[in-house]
Amino acid sequence: MNWIDLLRMSSGNLKRRKLRTFLTVLGVIIGTTSIVVMISLGLGMQQMIYQEIEQSGGLNTITVSSGSTGNGMTSYSSGGAGEEEKEKWITDSVVEQFSQIEHVVSAQPVYRMSVMLLKGGYQSWTELIAMTPEGLASQNIDLAPGGRLPQTGTGQLELLYGNGIITSFADKKGNNSYYETGELPDIDLAHDSMFLVLDEAGYQAGQDPSAMSAGTGEQTDGEGTGQNPTKAAKKHAVHASGVVAGDVDFYNSHYYNVYCDLDTLKPMLKKEFSGRAIPGQPVTKSGKPYKEFSYTQAQVKVDDIHAVDETAAMIRQMGFQADTNVEYLESAKGQLKIIQAVLGGIGAVSLLVAAIGIANTMMMSIYERTKEIGVIKVLGCSLRNIKEMFLMEAAFIGLLGGAIGSILSYIISTVINVIVSSSKAMGIEGEISYIPLWLIMAAVVFAVFVGMAAGYFPALRAMRLSPLAAIRND
Repeated sequence: MNWIDLLRMSSGNLKRRKLRTFLTVLGVIIGTTSIVVMISLGLGMQQMIYQEIEQSGGLNTITVSSGSTGNGMTSYSSGGAGEEEKEKWITDSVVEQFSQIEHVVSAQPVYRMSVMLLKGGYQSWTELIAMTPEGLASQNIDLAPGGRLPQTGTGQLELLYGNGIITSFADKKGNNSYYETGELPDIDLAHDSMFLVLDEAGYQAGQDPSAMSAGTGEQTDGEGTGQNPTKAAKKHAVHASGVVAGDVDFYNSHYYNVYCDLDTLKPMLKKEFSGRAIPGQPVTKSGKPYKEFSYTQAQVKVDDIHAVDETAAMIRQMGFQADTNVEYLESAKGQLKIIQAVLGGIGAVSLLVAAIGIANTMMMSIYERTKEIGVIKVLGCSLRNIKEMFLMEAAFIGLLGGAIGSILSYIISTVINVIVSSSKAMGIEGEISYIPLWLIMAAVVFAVFVGMAAGYFPALRAMRLSPLAAIRND
């Protein structure tokens, strides 16, 4: 008996009991769909992590911060002029050292500070991130139409707003924010000018009479030291160079960030805080600022992803903290594997039930065709052909259920993505469910395998039937 005869007999046997075959295939469809959709959700999370890493500089970027061990305040703790400094800070000379390390193609300083934004009756406390043009370009920021990165060398500070920064504005008392009222303030970030306050402590002291020094009527330095009376905080008029693409429901790694050009910001800081410590800068034991400007971080990019760990280790040996996206990705992958295993396991339960249904269908088919099996054995059909015939029937059920289930899962995945994209639930935009081609192929092959595995023991039973006893069977 050749393969064509086996194929014809197997398909004919399945057509005899259409309802039973349909219900069995339906079980495989449900099982396949469950597995594919569940795994696609895990793959969608993985894709989002890849996009987030790409937005933060890619896998070959190292984020370097100072070797501070304390509370995040950048102050020197040396006991005297001759005592070795206990902390290491990122300065221009240190950034130059980073750039000289083997495999390093660029090292860009980053400075972060807390600022205030003022517009009409609204105000916002936010973090200003100052970077070089090269550093800003490496962030791969997707800008809204008409936007650009802040320019350097113009003497005019420009801000690049995250698409969610508008939600941080509230009135002067901190009330009526977006999260309280559900309404955005009447501010056009892309076109409206705004006041930027660099000296938060001075501004608050000017607004709060209790911050005045007792008996002197002078404002303190904002840290309670009483040294160097604080000047009135200056309000800098600034304009936007652009806004990150997306509305307030589209969360991304730049959502709450405000960027500016580092070389433009530094002279403004030195002028406003003349004779005082710039916020976040190291100071001597007496509280005096150092001449050299210190940065919050440095972004180091290497030429080969395989050299990231080695380069990070060298930077740590220099006394700095070094975090890599590779380490973050490996940690995230471990968590995603657990999530995918759980989701896949939930779907596998449905396919297990379908496998039991296939085995039951095949056993019932053998009982109903006992005499037929005996006849074809007497006519000379080999035991191997009989086994192949029943395995082929089981494989047909798995193939049909797997193919339809894969198509159905793709439709469900598309519907999920459309719903999430339209409602922007949880601030997610994009494919929360991702089905690559290999997953579809693997699902079909797995369904066929499950079908054949479920039909194996019924096929062995058919092989072992006695021809004479089968023919006498009523």
